[in-house]
Amino acid sequence: MPSRPILGLRSPIAAAVLTLGLSVLSLPLFAAAAHADFRVCNGTQALVGVAVGQRTAEGWVSEGWWRIPATTCRSVIEGELQSRYYYIYAEDAEGVGRWAGDIDMCIAENEFKIVGVKDCFARGYQKMGFREYDTGGQGSWMVQLTEAAREGTDQP
Repeated sequence: MPSRPILGLRSPIAAAVLTLGLSVLSLPLFAAAAHADFRVCNGTQALVGVAVGQRTAEGWVSEGWWRIPATTCRSVIEGELQSRYYYIYAEDAEGVGRWAGDIDMCIAENEFKIVGVKDCFARGYQKMGFREYDTGGQGSWMVQLTEAAREGTDQP
């Protein structure tokens, strides 16, 4: 039984070369899409501001704000994750709820990068509780912010 032509090519050799060429050309597209990072997904209907804390060579660092629109995701740390533990504090733009924890770090009202977690008030910052995420040493991680996990809202 003769082979069926691919894209109008009658020769099986020409079809094989074309198929191989298309496969090779598509490799970089898939490789670029599979990069490692720390992503935060906003599963709510409100705009959310996110701050991230982590231990770096500089010491403890908190940084923000990443604005994540409703029902979207955003990378807050790009590239292969270097630590096992990361910390997130988030609040919605409506002022109704927040996602917090019991690890105190410093934040500021506007865009910030703060080294150190002590004396937040004395240094002109606010102190806020961040939630710890144990990535298990994986190269990438994703956090899903949901209505149910938000503080300050009525929970079912």
